[in-house]
Amino acid sequence: MIRVVIAEDHHIVREGLRVLLERTGEIEIVGEADDGEKALRLIKRLRPDVALIDIVMPAFNGNQLLVKLKELNLPTIPIVLSMYSEPEVVREALKNGARGYLLKSSVFQELMIAIRACLNNETYLSPAISQLLVEDYITEKESLSRSLTPRESELLQLIVKGYKNREIAERMMIALKTVENHRANIMKKLNVTNTAELIVTAVKEGIVKLDE
Repeated sequence: MIRVVIAEDHHIVREGLRVLLERTGEIEIVGEADDGEKALRLIKRLRPDVALIDIVMPAFNGNQLLVKLKELNLPTIPIVLSMYSEPEVVREALKNGARGYLLKSSVFQELMIAIRACLNNETYLSPAISQLLVEDYITEKESLSRSLTPRESELLQLIVKGYKNREIAERMMIALKTVENHRANIMKKLNVTNTAELIVTAVKEGIVKLDE
């Protein structure tokens, strides 16, 4: 049997989850909590296989609970079940240790798939969440690229190819001081502090292609 604790502040949601999960014959609900503090105490005492965690709860929220569980290095696998699909919310939960993230609008079968996947040491995201994260990444990358002027993009390409400031000035037929100013602006826009970070970011984010 898979032992589960439910951390959810809405009684009707907890009740529905308990009934559906126990009906599978694979799940035993060993504890329920309506706030983060109670959930933490239950998880520390009962050591369930899985904790289903809502993001918004009283006492302390789901993210604070995730951080505590991560700090304590407990064997319980945290899976977030939330109504929030914003990419920044999902990323924060994953950073804080969530192994899975599902929307409350998901069908019940998906929850069982997520539990089995996470118990198999996999990370599970609702398909809708995965799509939103991909779209957000693409938008962020395009926005980053568009923030550079054509002149800055040309100069960045030369930096990635290994040209020094003086060589760039000669190739672009501009003053050395202008190269330095462009370089400083590019680093500020890409939020980096040195040349190594600048090159890695430019290539990793697809702003510059190495074969160009």
